[in-house]
Amino acid sequence: QVQLVESGGGLVQAGGSLRLSCAASGRTFNNVAMGWFCQAPGKEREFVAAITWSGSNTYYADSVKGRFTISRDNAKNTVYLQMNSLKPEDTAVYYCAADPKKGIVQVPSYNYWGQGTQVTVSS
Repeated sequence: QVQLVESGGGLVQAGGSLRLSCAASGRTFNNVAMGWFCQAPGKEREFVAAITWSGSNTYYADSVKGRFTISRDNAKNTVYLQMNSLKPEDTAVYYCAADPKKGIVQVPSYNYWGQGTQVTVSS
């Protein structure tokens, strides 16, 4: 059974940092792209960051460029999201996703999703 399990979420003050992890099991994901998305209450799920299978290319939403960094460790079948300079508007449930079939930034492209981890940034 394929699983993506996120961890690392929590409550942090504005300006603080968190590091999210997404551990994959059930199959290897080291030959596919992976991404992070977020969903705030009452809003649609939206793209945050993505990384190609080799890690050589990364993509970011404009709102997080310069603050968030996506990375992966294929030996551990794990992808990370380092979140710095957090803002209250970053508050959301963050989801890990894997194996996009088309656009790497598009929610419907991804075949596999984690259950999400809550990130709350207080002002």
